[in-house]
Amino acid sequence: MQHPRPPSDPSDPLDPAGASGSPSPPESSGATASPGWPEKAEPGRELDDETLALARELFEIVRAGETQRVTQLLEMGLAPNLRDSKGDSLLMLAAYHGHTSLVEALLRHGADPELRNERGQTPLAGAAFKGYIDVIRVLLENGAEVDARMPGGKTGLMFAAMFDRVDVLDLMLAHGADPTLVDDQGVTATQAAQVMGAEAAVRRLREAREQG
Repeated sequence: MQHPRPPSDPSDPLDPAGASGSPSPPESSGATASPGWPEKAEPGRELDDETLALARELFEIVRAGETQRVTQLLEMGLAPNLRDSKGDSLLMLAAYHGHTSLVEALLRHGADPELRNERGQTPLAGAAFKGYIDVIRVLLENGAEVDARMPGGKTGLMFAAMFDRVDVLDLMLAHGADPTLVDDQGVTATQAAQVMGAEAAVRRLREAREQG
């Protein structure tokens, strides 16, 4: 069993194809769309420099959490499920960077909480990996699937367990997360926590299984 590295480790691109199955951080380059255009560039169609510059600016203000500016664009008709060249939606970027108010605004305007990027990752997985409990709560209250599987079979509960985030565990368990699920290697959330030395998470998950 290989140990997942923490998200701050620059040697780990958080590649879901790797041992940890952890979400890859949304990247800042390669934008393919912007307000008023399709969600992604059409095959064989190249965007001009001005369009690309506008697209990059849009994704940067989402990463920065500029809720007011993004909300204004949404009210002007910005597609809420716009994605960059990596398939990261506006909601994925806002969730991964912990911008709760922006996540709420995107969801109010129709953003899909289950829209995956090209790596098969959801906004909930990104928020769970980073430990943004308020973002997680908003996503769950707006229809995000609590036990959605990522590449490698891991769930948000497993990410929270690995990094000893008991508050996140409590929230996800309250929304029906199943602590008995296993990933593609047959590892449960409790076992993942044990590997990482996340003792508080191990205790909480054992309690949940005993109660459940």
